[in-house]
Amino acid sequence: MRMKSTTLRRSRVEKKRKINKAVVISFVILTLFTIFALIPFLFLLISSFKPGSEIVRYGINLHFDLDVMTLKNYALLWTERNGIYLHWFKNSILITTLQTVLSVFLSAMVGYGLAMYRFKGRNLIFLTVLVVMMVPLEILILPLYKLTVSLRIINTYAGVILPFAVPAFAVFFFRQYAQGLSKDLLDAGRIDGCSEFGIFFKIMMPLMLPAFGAMIILQAMFSWNNFVWPLIVLRSNENLTIPIGLASLITPYGHNYDMLMSGAVMSVIPILIVFLFNQRAFISGLTIGGIKG
Repeated sequence: MRMKSTTLRRSRVEKKRKINKAVVISFVILTLFTIFALIPFLFLLISSFKPGSEIVRYGINLHFDLDVMTLKNYALLWTERNGIYLHWFKNSILITTLQTVLSVFLSAMVGYGLAMYRFKGRNLIFLTVLVVMMVPLEILILPLYKLTVSLRIINTYAGVILPFAVPAFAVFFFRQYAQGLSKDLLDAGRIDGCSEFGIFFKIMMPLMLPAFGAMIILQAMFSWNNFVWPLIVLRSNENLTIPIGLASLITPYGHNYDMLMSGAVMSVIPILIVFLFNQRAFISGLTIGGIKG
């Protein structure tokens, strides 16, 4: 008996050692990947405090010289050319907020309907969603542009938001998540006298909060970083978003590095705030959705 207990203890100790080694190795590897991913942002952050002439002369580097560092680049964002960066920032905030709220809400309702209700054409609609997911955006640009021209929403927020109000990936994600919910809740809600919309808003939506948190981050990142479609739809300089506005600072006649670097750093802050507020829901939503799918 003593021999068996000692062997069991040794095996447990060896397993713990192996687990600890695996944890340490994985931690070191992930730390190296994190440092590697943050190095470009560190280049950007240090360069944002340098005058444009220093960047032209020495390039983008990690040299940190307090005599050269200045906050004038960030002051230029709100003063140069009548504060045009403030217009770009406001446009990006409004478009991202409206598009994220609209797309997440509508996609959740569509995905929930495809998962919980049986009706004619349900499989055809889901097949259409899958086909749209496979089609590259570049193929859809011409018909979408003709549609926006016919609707007379060129150079407006609606022209940027409406064509992507119900993204196929979000519908697929919410459908996969809703399939893991119990359909007995529908019958229970109907017995209690809830309408179908009441069941969705009062019963199902609270259960889908992890999926909402994950999709809010993904859709906000897509809308905030979207470049091609707003570049086609938006015309006037005051209606541009941050990605297009910063790209306009690079011209064949010169580069405005003073605004470009500091503006790029400022553009990271809103998405970082969204992720910090939704990181738990983002992780749980992706993992649970992947397991249930």
